[in-house]
Amino acid sequence: MADGQSWTRPARPVRRLRVAGAVTALAAVMLCVGAAGVGTFSFQSVWRASGPVRSTADAFLREVVAGQVEAAYDRLCTDTRRRWSALGFAAWVRTAPVLTRHEIVDVSVATRSGRPHGTVRVRLTRASGPVQDRQVPVVREDGRWRVCGDPF
Repeated sequence: MADGQSWTRPARPVRRLRVAGAVTALAAVMLCVGAAGVGTFSFQSVWRASGPVRSTADAFLREVVAGQVEAAYDRLCTDTRRRWSALGFAAWVRTAPVLTRHEIVDVSVATRSGRPHGTVRVRLTRASGPVQDRQVPVVREDGRWRVCGDPF
């Protein structure tokens, strides 16, 4: 027989690569979970803001369509109420062509100079038949969302 072994044992794979791969995979999973969490938080923040903006514009336009001008006037921001008296606003709303229907198309919410504001795109139908696309500006004032500007 021969003096030495005729076969050799294969070299053992380096475990460092396996550990590095596991750490990299774990880091990638943590990054994905973190990104999903941030995305969910951002979506919920925008949704929480866009819901009240949508409902404010919707309630305002429902009151205008129903002829509840005083209630609609109460939903206006201070700046708009300074420009329009309650009587002037009522006359303007009741002037032909009267608004008969509205449909909310889109809602966007942003912050400008630290103040949140929203824009609601609506499709307005008048009694005489024409349909117009308009933007209804909505601002946060005294803890409530209010329609600001000339929405139609």
